[in-house]
Amino acid sequence: MPHVNIKCYPGKTEEQKRKLAEKITEDIMEIMEAGEEGISIVIEEIPEEKWENIVWKKEISNKREMLYKAPGYSFE
Repeated sequence: MPHVNIKCYPGKTEEQKRKLAEKITEDIMEIMEAGEEGISIVIEEIPEEKWENIVWKKEISNKREMLYKAPGYSFE
């Protein structure tokens, strides 16, 4: 039962978000051998000026041991 929480800057269209969710769902089904009914995806828009506190500090720099893909930027 994978749940994916995507955070991004505002400005993506509903179509872009829908397509992203569809592609991720397809990949999860294939790679993790999961049924579509067990997959959930949230796309949360975070303003750029709040990114460091909401995303970087809480979900990236504090969870480095859990990152499978680290970003190419830093606030440190």
